[in-house]
Amino acid sequence: MAKKSKKYTQAVAKIDRTKLYDSQEALSLVADIATAKFDETVEAHIKLGVDGRHADQQVRGAIVLPHGTGKTKKVLVFAKGEKAAEAQAAGADFVGAEDLVQKIQKDNWFDFDVVVATPDMMGVVGRLGRVLGPKGLMPNPKSGTVTFDVTKAIEEIKAGKVEYRLDKNNIVHVPVGKVSFGGEKLAENFATLMSAIVKAKPASAKGTYLRSITVASTMGPGVKINAAKITD
Repeated sequence: MAKKSKKYTQAVAKIDRTKLYDSQEALSLVADIATAKFDETVEAHIKLGVDGRHADQQVRGAIVLPHGTGKTKKVLVFAKGEKAAEAQAAGADFVGAEDLVQKIQKDNWFDFDVVVATPDMMGVVGRLGRVLGPKGLMPNPKSGTVTFDVTKAIEEIKAGKVEYRLDKNNIVHVPVGKVSFGGEKLAENFATLMSAIVKAKPASAKGTYLRSITVASTMGPGVKINAAKITD
């Protein structure tokens, strides 16, 4: 078992392990106990009472955080003709079609954070399913990344749009900002995220939907939030 650093141990000592915190208090605490020399990302880990193996219990979507994520994402757009020109004008970092497919396949190139595609390009993009899928980069209509409105998609991503979806353990992992944001802005981002996740509850989900919520910075310990107090 890896030995924890002195700073990590000191951070843990400031957390009441028997307590479920309110979101504002939890996020302020996470920001306060962060000790890394870089601006750590703060992430929410939300365990849901669903079974993602069933199509009707999938939870997936995207939301624009009011204060952004603190990171400027590189956007790759698969488009042709007027839509390619529109994407370039909207600030896409990379725009192309078959040429980008070749670059990804042959050069193992992944110098981008989000992929957007117009619907007519999905036949081409589909050839990359095996490499984009495992990295969570495959465009999807539910997250707004398969669209003819490429300007809106790019602007939202640049403004701080984040995607949420279940992992194999039915947990959603989503960044809600940087430590430098402070507790108030982190809490506002978190509230926006949780509102979207609550509204995305599948009709077929039974029992407790929000099982547990933990927030933590990149290098810091987790702080548990009282999930019972989260409402839309």
